[in-house]
Amino acid sequence: MGSQIIGFTNWFKTPPGEYLLAWERERFDEAVADMFGYHALQLGLPELDALRSNRMPHKWLALQGTESELLAGPSRSGDGSPIPAAAASSPRVALLTHPAALPFPENSLDLVLLPHTLELSSDPHATLREVERVLVPEGRVVISGLNPASLWGLRRRRAHFYRRLGYGELFLPEAGEFIGYWRLRDWLRLLSFEVESGRFGCYRPAVSRLASLERFAWMDKAGERWWPIFGAMYFLVAVKRVRGMRLLEPNWKTQKAAAQAPVVIANQVRRPESF
Repeated sequence: MGSQIIGFTNWFKTPPGEYLLAWERERFDEAVADMFGYHALQLGLPELDALRSNRMPHKWLALQGTESELLAGPSRSGDGSPIPAAAASSPRVALLTHPAALPFPENSLDLVLLPHTLELSSDPHATLREVERVLVPEGRVVISGLNPASLWGLRRRRAHFYRRLGYGELFLPEAGEFIGYWRLRDWLRLLSFEVESGRFGCYRPAVSRLASLERFAWMDKAGERWWPIFGAMYFLVAVKRVRGMRLLEPNWKTQKAAAQAPVVIANQVRRPESF
């Protein structure tokens, strides 16, 4: 898994990788700017500072690793492959952990960001369950990933087919399994998450040269209008819902007095005086 993460990291330095990373950076900046709380965690992808526009007082960046790797130093991972240079040099990296075993107690985080984390996880189901465990009720998880139902996903499948025949090169990094948008929504629903918003982006063709990408820049606006669900990237925000939870009102709130039912007073009938 360490070599796959490195391959994924290096791919973001290519023109198509920088194109996707720029789109993700804008989406994260927009999404987390108005999310409030105390504790936020970004799990993976140190090349992207996804929490830079968020104002929570406690923010951490975690990378995949183990305690032995942390004690041994940031140069090598457990399988002998080097940890990405960004992880070794970035002062933002707070801890190495396994995405399915986060070192946080239950109901302790207000926000968790997963930029391509599920794609690189050996068990994305367990990672989502762990995120659900550490999030507070009404906490949010923000996920970005590559869309297999896109021109980019089609080129990836074609490249894998050619590789099995013994020729051809991969366009996208060979790392983990790309998870479809609607499939991910089903997983979140089973964990009592409610998808708050979702969108797609990056509609330019799967080309490697920067000049070719810029030539098709017009497709970004056209894609949002004419084929919105076929973007190379998807981005969604989900809220952790706790069924049966009742929010308590502050004690200083005065309760409204129950309205008194009107009392009907019968008029006294005056009898005429006798003469």
